[in-house]
Amino acid sequence: MDPGSADQGPAQLRAQSFSGAVDMDEDVTYNKVEDVVGSHVEDAVTFWAQSINRNRDIVKIGCALAEVCPQSNSVFGNLDLNKIYAGLFSEDKCWYRCKVQKVVSDEKCLVRYIDYGNTEILNRSEIVEIPSNLQFPDVAKKYRLWGLQIPSGQEVTQFDQGRSFLGSLIFEKEIKMRHKVTYQDGTIVAQAEYGHVDIGEEVAKKGYAEKCKLPSNNNAPEEKKMDPEQLGIGNLKSPIPLWGHRPNPSAFTRPKGRFNGRMVPDLKAKTLVAFPKDRLAVGDFNLGSHVSLEKIKQDQKLIEENEKLKSEKEALLESYRELELKVEQTSVELQRAKTTSVELTKHLENTLHMHVGTRMKSLAAKVEILKEVRRANINVRCGDDLSDAVKVVAEGHLVTPSSLDKLEKIWEEYNLAQEKIQICQNVELSASLEAVYGQTREVTNAEEVLQKFYEWKHGKRQEFNRVRTETDASLRLLTEWFNSTIKFFDLNDEESLNSEEVIGNVDEILEKIESDVCKELEISLVEQGDVDKEIILNTYNRVLQKIRSEERLIAIVQAKYKASIEFKKQIVEWLDKSPNVDHLLSIKKTLKGLKAQLRWKLVEKNNLEETDDCDESEIEKIKEEIIQLRHCVFEKIYHEQEEYEKLTSLVQKWFPELPLLHPEAGILKYMNSGGILTVSLERDLLDAEPMKELSSKRPLVCSEVDGQKVLLKGYSVDMDTEATVIQRAARYHKAWRESKEESGLLPLMFLFLCKSDPLAYLMVPYYPRASLAAVQASTPLSAEEALKVMKGVAHGLRTLHKADIIHGSLHHNNIFVLNRERGIVGDFDFTKSVSQRTAVNSVVIGGLNLMSPELKAGQPPSPSSDLYAYGCLFLWLCVQNQEFEINEDGIPEVDGLHLDDDVKTLLSSLIYCRNSMTAEEVLNAECFFLPKITLIAYPEKGPECEKKEELEEENLDMYDEKAKNSEDSFDQ
Repeated sequence: MDPGSADQGPAQLRAQSFSGAVDMDEDVTYNKVEDVVGSHVEDAVTFWAQSINRNRDIVKIGCALAEVCPQSNSVFGNLDLNKIYAGLFSEDKCWYRCKVQKVVSDEKCLVRYIDYGNTEILNRSEIVEIPSNLQFPDVAKKYRLWGLQIPSGQEVTQFDQGRSFLGSLIFEKEIKMRHKVTYQDGTIVAQAEYGHVDIGEEVAKKGYAEKCKLPSNNNAPEEKKMDPEQLGIGNLKSPIPLWGHRPNPSAFTRPKGRFNGRMVPDLKAKTLVAFPKDRLAVGDFNLGSHVSLEKIKQDQKLIEENEKLKSEKEALLESYRELELKVEQTSVELQRAKTTSVELTKHLENTLHMHVGTRMKSLAAKVEILKEVRRANINVRCGDDLSDAVKVVAEGHLVTPSSLDKLEKIWEEYNLAQEKIQICQNVELSASLEAVYGQTREVTNAEEVLQKFYEWKHGKRQEFNRVRTETDASLRLLTEWFNSTIKFFDLNDEESLNSEEVIGNVDEILEKIESDVCKELEISLVEQGDVDKEIILNTYNRVLQKIRSEERLIAIVQAKYKASIEFKKQIVEWLDKSPNVDHLLSIKKTLKGLKAQLRWKLVEKNNLEETDDCDESEIEKIKEEIIQLRHCVFEKIYHEQEEYEKLTSLVQKWFPELPLLHPEAGILKYMNSGGILTVSLERDLLDAEPMKELSSKRPLVCSEVDGQKVLLKGYSVDMDTEATVIQRAARYHKAWRESKEESGLLPLMFLFLCKSDPLAYLMVPYYPRASLAAVQASTPLSAEEALKVMKGVAHGLRTLHKADIIHGSLHHNNIFVLNRERGIVGDFDFTKSVSQRTAVNSVVIGGLNLMSPELKAGQPPSPSSDLYAYGCLFLWLCVQNQEFEINEDGIPEVDGLHLDDDVKTLLSSLIYCRNSMTAEEVLNAECFFLPKITLIAYPEKGPECEKKEELEEENLDMYDEKAKNSEDSFDQ
């Protein structure tokens, strides 16, 4: 573990070559073998390292310093250069043991962290005394590579490259050191080996150091002391023990086109193709027969015109037959009409003598209906419900408070408005009126509409009362006529009546009654005329406008009330205190300790596994501890994210200055990444398994987090592309987070940067063999399952397009089928722009090219190009084994396929009319709302189909082989 890297210039280190190294002990420790871990590099031949056996001491020292140092007093007066103090490292604000190398000024001192080897300039207030039990020798020792020295006249750039190269060989790695000699200052000259690699030989091969002759005597002058003032600022202030300190990426970059030091030919540059001689011969013959070919073309044109004329002739004959059939049908219908007319005439002649009785029966039926209408009280209300609504909105409506901003001054008026809201909250006028009169429309001259309605209602009421009075009078007259008729035909009745007086003119009475009854029925049951409807609808629209205006006012007042209550509660809570990030920093500190323990456990497990007489029970015990530590690390990472969310909410609402006051907390970086970026997760903490079969395009490893399989996708990044990758991933993550499971997108779990390599890792859930291509290769989806899956994919495209994100690389390898009933869209390559993604998405499946015609023509990608790829994938699922044609533009012909009508309509819109189709309209297509549908009419199974079923496993193996070689096979 290295608190940092303190660089030295070549001029200072040339004085430390072997030509002047004589102050050393005799062969006290000669050929002693020691296992160490590199912690700090000074130059290409000098470094600091910690013994493997002192790992527990490191943990104990850190814990003891964390308890003692906060209560200790800062140093003052003259400092003892041989005494051990504790220094507060600037990068992580943790305490480490140190020795003062030089007093730079009255307030600043140059110190060396003795347990790691690096140096830093600290204020006196950051240096404290420590008790005697912590005054023991250094954990880290200084080493030099045996037989090497820094070349004289070495440039600064070569010096930095040599230091970086040595760092890549020894930093955080277990090294075997074979002691040769020891200087008086404690520097150990040794031969360093990592596995079977001699580190000194590797440094010499690269030219960063040169071999030197061993000294013949021990009388050389003492090493030249290094002046701290010659150290750069970057050399003095380096991060405290962070195992993942990233080296210079340029030190690990290999030239393109080389492999193991040899030039590799560019296979894509030139491809030699051998043409057979028989093919060349055929081409020569065609060139020589040009005249015959022209004649053949003319004959072919004549044949095509002849066929066209035949088709037109057949169409005309078919039209003639249809017209002839229509004439026959018209003649039959005319004959039927004549027969019906004759029968009707006969019927009228037969029933004419029963005209009065028939009219009486009809009148009696109408009177019976009228009685039911009156009994049920279904009278014409003439706008009574609208009258009630007008009264409510005219007399009992709410009044907008004069000023909602001055809350304290109008509180009484505000409470009064709340009371009125409570009184009228159960009055659902708008819902009841909409159920009767339908949707509203805009109304002009609102006051004239209400006045006109009052006048119309008054006239209608008078007319209705007059008609009802006349109907009652006519019915009484008929009742009196019936009573007199009964008395006249009653032979026992002694009252003598004249027949002329009794019978009278009964037809006039019946005519009058029928007229009055029909008029009342017309008023009661028949719909109003256009003028009446216009008056009622205008009044209804005006009433609804007032009601909705009042409802909006109610909603505004209630929202303001709730917001004011919430504001008052929050402002009281934060009025006398300010938020802090202590809890977040405490979580980060705990995380560092857990990660340090986890790394030591991993090193211990590797050491035990490499020994010949390893104890399996001990290894299993360590593995259990590693699993528990890894679980604790992820649990703390989740707590860290929760704390970040709380602080983000406070920043957005009340404390925008919080990220500026506490830059060490990294709140601003978390907010800019949308919560997807984490700095606490590292690649070496995971038990990852490389997925070589899917890593042709980028590094892919599989791991497990809390029982869930996850996939780590590595992206090569530099200083410019790192911010772009984070920004694109944040936009995708924000689109997913708004709907989560309903978004139809593959979720992003974590995004973190590798500290040892220029890589960014994206963690996503891993669904093995769940891509659409794998499912179709093993067990194809049924018609109903295909509809469910493609509906989920449409959800994903709608989510992306709603967030102004174009996928650009939609194909069957980045669509995942979950439980054969839900489809989700995988993420895309965040290092590429949408134009770059579409440029490489020339996937062809089943003869269908997923690149839309407008992209082939050079137009920019758009949501319609995503929908074209979606339509081709949908067609691929539908056609199964059917053959289809592709026109000269590369667009498939859908009309000739045996598909369901709704599915065919959707596919035609997606493939032919893309500019007018959106993902939202795709989701509302009829085929997705049918309970059950058959996409295609499958033919009966023949020998070929049975043979195909037998080869399903073979097809799946072929898919696996293709997936290994596909450039986009796992571009989720």
